[in-house]
Amino acid sequence: MGCFMKIIHTSDWHLGRYLNKTKKRYVEFERFLDWLAETIDRREAGALIVAGDIFDNTTPTHRAQEIYYNFLRRVIVGSKGCRHVVIVGGNHDSPSFLEAPAKLLRGMGVHVLGAKDPGDPGREVLPLRDQRGRLEMIVCAAPFLRESDLRTAELGDAEDDRHRKIVLGLGEHYRGLSDMARKIMAENGAPVPIVATGHLFLKGSVTSTDDGVREIHAGPLSALPLDVLPRFDYLALGHLHSAQSVGKIDTVRYSGSPIPMGFNEAKGPKSVCLVEFGDGPPKVELIEVPVFQTLKRLEGDLESLVRQIKALSGTGAWLEVVHAGSGLTGDLRRCLDEAIAGTDLEMLTVKDNERRDLLMSAEAEPISLNDLSISDIFGRLLKDSKVPEDQWPALRAAHAQLVSEIETHDVLAE
Repeated sequence: MGCFMKIIHTSDWHLGRYLNKTKKRYVEFERFLDWLAETIDRREAGALIVAGDIFDNTTPTHRAQEIYYNFLRRVIVGSKGCRHVVIVGGNHDSPSFLEAPAKLLRGMGVHVLGAKDPGDPGREVLPLRDQRGRLEMIVCAAPFLRESDLRTAELGDAEDDRHRKIVLGLGEHYRGLSDMARKIMAENGAPVPIVATGHLFLKGSVTSTDDGVREIHAGPLSALPLDVLPRFDYLALGHLHSAQSVGKIDTVRYSGSPIPMGFNEAKGPKSVCLVEFGDGPPKVELIEVPVFQTLKRLEGDLESLVRQIKALSGTGAWLEVVHAGSGLTGDLRRCLDEAIAGTDLEMLTVKDNERRDLLMSAEAEPISLNDLSISDIFGRLLKDSKVPEDQWPALRAAHAQLVSEIETHDVLAE
């Protein structure tokens, strides 16, 4: 490549997210961003790329905003070598909120793109220059692309036609960005890294139940093929919470969420990606993020659960406890409360698989909506309404599209 440059790629911060919808996590977010700022300096990264889902929803709390802007101020003012910050919006973000201070931030080396601008596709192509004005990298900063960004809706489109048009639109958008970037590089007269961002779900990727791919995005925007995209020197992906490469290509990567967004994500380490450009292929290193709050899922019969709780005493862990023993245990909660009393542990959730299975089979009493997904509820409605099963796939697809449009609507836009 001939141009030496280090970048750090991260995504899916979800600032403001609650654990199990009740537990605030601001201290974890602050500690992660403190660590990230220190890591940028320690590893001498010249650029930071954040590939979407900065906030957990389109109306972030004042505390979440404060954490975000304090971090940007620290990187802009206090960093020793970070010259560029590129932030793109994800499906959880409000484009208008993210871009409100964009002009102010741009003058400080922070580039924020919340959504595609149909009238100005070139704004997503960022030629980044060093202190002497020399081009050192080009970023094709594509934010989360909604279905309306990728295809023109036509009355009567079949599901296969919709998906085909989305794939074609995706490829066309990225090829346009790539062409503009290569033209800039040719005009510059020297090769520099071309990096692209994407907040999307690529085929062959691994998801988890706590992941950024909610069931409402399992319709036409799911499992988009990698081969429709042009090749970039590095493709910085967001949306999935599991760190991974795609198609066994080391330079096409999801950084994953930096802290576990649920107990299912707490099983393995979290990381950010350090990408080093120089002579030869880019080198990618995963930098493990420290654990700022221990999350543990405990599962077993009552005796096993009590033993596991005692073994964790002193760790300050937050617990999800799943009783998987046979037979109903009427005093389950009391026994668990007694086991945890006097420890520094906090029990956030208690589930009883035996009781759940009994209720599901006998339907003896209503099941909490918290235990059902949007798709589950719609499926029950189809069944209870005696809709013919051959109509279910089309209705599920239409329902997924409708919910997706509602969820990604920018409530702060005029």
